[in-house]
Amino acid sequence: MTNYTGIQGQNILIVSSDPSNPTEGQIWYNSTSNLLKGYANVVTNAWASGGNIPVGREGLNSVGTQTAAIAMGGGDGTTFVTTTNSYDGTTWTTLPATMATGKAYFAASGIQTAAIAFGGYTNPTANTAESQSWNGSAWTNTPSLNTARRANASSGLGPQTATLSFGGYSTNYSANSESFNGTWTNTPSLNTAAAALAGAGTQTAALKFGGEITGSALSTATESWNGSAWTTVNSMNTARYGLGGAGSQTSALAFGGYTGAMTGATELWNGTSWTSNPTGLATARNYLGGNGSQTSALAVSGTSPARVTATEEWTGSAVAVRTITTS
Repeated sequence: MTNYTGIQGQNILIVSSDPSNPTEGQIWYNSTSNLLKGYANVVTNAWASGGNIPVGREGLNSVGTQTAAIAMGGGDGTTFVTTTNSYDGTTWTTLPATMATGKAYFAASGIQTAAIAFGGYTNPTANTAESQSWNGSAWTNTPSLNTARRANASSGLGPQTATLSFGGYSTNYSANSESFNGTWTNTPSLNTAAAALAGAGTQTAALKFGGEITGSALSTATESWNGSAWTTVNSMNTARYGLGGAGSQTSALAFGGYTGAMTGATELWNGTSWTSNPTGLATARNYLGGNGSQTSALAVSGTSPARVTATEEWTGSAVAVRTITTS
């Protein structure tokens, strides 16, 4: 018979009140409530339907949070609009203020009341270096990028006055990277030129992922920016372009895109590696707008292959104190 007397575990902490700053996986016994408690995941990663945007379009962009966002620009692939929409977590409203120039396939950073949009394709179809700033009520032209390009990406968390543009398509696939602090300054380039890629993070701590590279190949490449150089890190699981991105350099979300077909595939980045979520967007799409964080994000419009009005809201893993029971 096996002898179990030598096996020892770890004592459970007994406290009169729940710890103020527990760590994930921690367990304790609350002697006041007489309950065994722990700090663990309580939310399942999932997309849910949000409010539809009035007019579906591809190549638009979106900034802000899940409950306070704006979407701007985009079109039908050949004609691009100046439309700006505002989202309150339930409903999209078309604002009277419009962009200075209709454009699509551009990068953007910021929040609902202070954003910047740069690069892209304009009417008639041509790459642009144009940069426009949003103050919550109007768009204003700001200093242009040094290199005109479309399908570039940004460190979407902004802020409006401190952002980063990288990649895109100029006369070819671009590795160009530029930093904005009122004017645009060229910074060290990406290791791999790519267009229709996605980004996350800030001006000094950004993440680049996915895209299309030379030869029209789809990419899984991920690069991390520390404010002075790009470093190649672990790749995504699904190669794609025209995807959406949200979050930070160490906690990012990738969703949608084109893999040879429209996809809703969703992946989470933990600062080291990507993990594929079991379920993706309900509506597979590419050239969509995306914003927010890894735990609270928006996927807006895009093409599937027709332009869709659907908005989806992401609720990611969160941890909280919960009572441990036998049920």
